[in-house]
Amino acid sequence: MILSHYSIEKRLVPSSTAYIFIPLLSVFLALIFGSVFLSLSGFDFIKIYTKMFSGAFGSSYGLSETIVRSIPLTLTGLGVALAFRMQLWNIGGEGQLYMGAFAATWVALTFPSGSAWWVLPSMMLLSMLAGGLWALLTAIPKALWGVNEIITTLMLNYVAIFWVDYLVYGPWKDPDGFNFPLTAPFGPGAILPALGSSRIHTGLFFGLVLAVLFYVIIYHTRWGYEIRVTGENPNSAKYAGMNTFKNIILVMVVSGAICGLAGMSEVSGIGGRLQHGLSPGYGFTAIIVAWLSRLNPFAIIIVAFLLGGLEVGGYIVQTSGIPSSMVSMLQGMLLFFVLGGELLTNYKISKKPVTTLRS
Repeated sequence: MILSHYSIEKRLVPSSTAYIFIPLLSVFLALIFGSVFLSLSGFDFIKIYTKMFSGAFGSSYGLSETIVRSIPLTLTGLGVALAFRMQLWNIGGEGQLYMGAFAATWVALTFPSGSAWWVLPSMMLLSMLAGGLWALLTAIPKALWGVNEIITTLMLNYVAIFWVDYLVYGPWKDPDGFNFPLTAPFGPGAILPALGSSRIHTGLFFGLVLAVLFYVIIYHTRWGYEIRVTGENPNSAKYAGMNTFKNIILVMVVSGAICGLAGMSEVSGIGGRLQHGLSPGYGFTAIIVAWLSRLNPFAIIIVAFLLGGLEVGGYIVQTSGIPSSMVSMLQGMLLFFVLGGELLTNYKISKKPVTTLRS
């Protein structure tokens, strides 16, 4: 009798078909499990899914709102994806977004009568600087002592959120805001132009331009090559003489800067002021965006649009009595199944004979 055992082995060359099929299967399974939870909760999942889809994509208003939601998701998705490329697990996109919003707000409140020609560029630059410096707080201990960046970036999220809350409840609170936690409205020079009569603002082009730059840098520059090599095999990168310390610092700072720009686009393009609850969790959803897109910058735009639609549709179905937590549950399931799909894409189960027994 032949005895055998099973082992999990890394695929030498992952299947190109699996790269496309498995993420689609992951999304399908997430929706199936979501339908089970909806059914157990007493809801008609077909009706709910139909209402979500039509609410997000079935009208010009829903479509424009989906695009509005996709803007910060695209920017934060690109930011964290850059770090993920080097296996730096930047879970701090939310905090970096908040710090970018804080810095942009400082410019807007300090120069309320400034011209858009220099106020908007200043808001962009300072928001990126703030997001990058916030990420640097994690990058330095990671590069010097190997401190786990997952823990530090995650904790700094809440520091940034509470800092913004302190400002909007305290020194920056609008005295004419009827006691709501928000700042005074920005001047006209600090508002990003909108496209037509919709709420879609020019922050949309930030994401499109950065996606192209992301692609060019990663696949057509020496620095991008070093990022890819370090992410795939850190030991080989060190053996080849690549400066791992410098790359950790640079990648984390640039990652944080892009997330900080997302904060500026929100306060300048949508709210026109800084307020409590600025983000419904864009920095966390960005992790799902990055993984669903397999860190491809152009796929990030598409996935951000689809998840933006999921959020808009989620708000629509709340009128049917669906709690907002159901939408968060669907997003969590997407991440769970996508990560599971990663295992199937990159690893395989092998059956190996051990020995032969003769009776």
